[in-house]
Amino acid sequence: MNNSKVGLLPLYLQLYDQTSPGLRTRVNEFVEIICGELKKRHVDVVCPGICRIKPEFKMAVEHFEQSGVDAIITLHLAYSPSLESYEALIKTDLPLIVLDTTPTYIFDNNTPVEEIMFNHGIHGVQDLCNLLKRNNKAYHIEAGHWQNSDVVDRVVSWARAARMAAKMKTARVGIMGVPFKGMGDFAIPFDKLKKAIGIDTVEFDFNKSKELLDTVSQQEIDNEIKADKVQFNADNIHYETHYKSVKAGLALRKWIKNERLDAFTVNFLNITKKSQMGVMPFLEIEKQMAEGIGYAGEGDVLTAALAGALASEYKETSFTEMFCPDWKNDTIFLSHMGEMNISLAVNKPELVEMDFPYTDAENPAIAYGLYRPGQVALVNLAPVGNDKYTLIIAKGEIISVSGEDKLKDSIHAWFKPECNISEFLARFSMAGGTHHSAMCYTPDIGEIKKFSQLMGWNTVVI
Repeated sequence: MNNSKVGLLPLYLQLYDQTSPGLRTRVNEFVEIICGELKKRHVDVVCPGICRIKPEFKMAVEHFEQSGVDAIITLHLAYSPSLESYEALIKTDLPLIVLDTTPTYIFDNNTPVEEIMFNHGIHGVQDLCNLLKRNNKAYHIEAGHWQNSDVVDRVVSWARAARMAAKMKTARVGIMGVPFKGMGDFAIPFDKLKKAIGIDTVEFDFNKSKELLDTVSQQEIDNEIKADKVQFNADNIHYETHYKSVKAGLALRKWIKNERLDAFTVNFLNITKKSQMGVMPFLEIEKQMAEGIGYAGEGDVLTAALAGALASEYKETSFTEMFCPDWKNDTIFLSHMGEMNISLAVNKPELVEMDFPYTDAENPAIAYGLYRPGQVALVNLAPVGNDKYTLIIAKGEIISVSGEDKLKDSIHAWFKPECNISEFLARFSMAGGTHHSAMCYTPDIGEIKKFSQLMGWNTVVI
């Protein structure tokens, strides 16, 4: 997982350089302190230096855009007239995070008068935010002392959310086959996904399947099978089944890498002998999720992109579905045909041959596992019409399982939401939740809410 990357924009007043140039030493030191605080929190910082006048702000914002930062963090070092900076800031598509802080913690009647020059940036913040508001430019502000509050943590939370939003808006999602016929909840035309969100959909060319499969060497297959025998309980898998699944999986892996995909989706009904893939690549799908690549089943490009964006911050993310309610124990059984993030299994997964009656493709190898217990969030992106979306965040936990597990030959878990499942299921569907979700372990709910806000989505927390 890569760090968030921000552009730090320090704002200052040219007049002070003309009248009191000696102030700059301490002012520069404070910029370095804030850079250091961000870096301590695993944020990469691009800082072009202190800006005072229009050309400097214009150059700085252009530099941020060219550097591929996820967001701009502003830092008022003193009063800075808004008409110098606002034009560059309202023209950029980068999210704006205003860090409203000053060097000195206590400013009372015992404070030396010269400290005013280093601690009066708050009215520069007010000037700029008024111009941003008047020009309908979205911004997010966090205020507090940099050292004696959690303000830097709050700003970093926005930066991480901005990284997820950037991933979502620029997602390259591969699709093998076409969306499952009749599944309406995620049935959004690819051009609309591009226009409303920014998702690029990359369609797999089955006519090139053989060519791709031929690039997989025997050595690569042997090495992968050897690694699988370490990663999984593989005593009960036939070599031929394992071999064919590994070969198809390595071809899929190469396609993901060649196309620089952030996420992908496969409709199992399109994997046939005629498609030349020959076998549904469940095993590789599971491995790709463990590597932080987003996934959703049945040709669901939208949820795949969401899973990829979440995985950029929370690598312990998996595609899942709510299958069956356990009314008595107030839990919901989570599963899917053959896809889970295998790094989330409580024990070493069982590698077995799966009966595949859905097409004429060969039976695939699949790793079955029980999700480990822990705090999670189910995150669901629901289209609600007119290119609008609602992000549903369902808090809860995966519970531990004891005793005989008659469902061991499946991907499975039991999710216990914070409210009872009768209320939960009703609220989820009243919000328009779809039947495909992403599941994140140990999530920061506030951060995911910020991600939703940056995307311009409605947010529902259950």
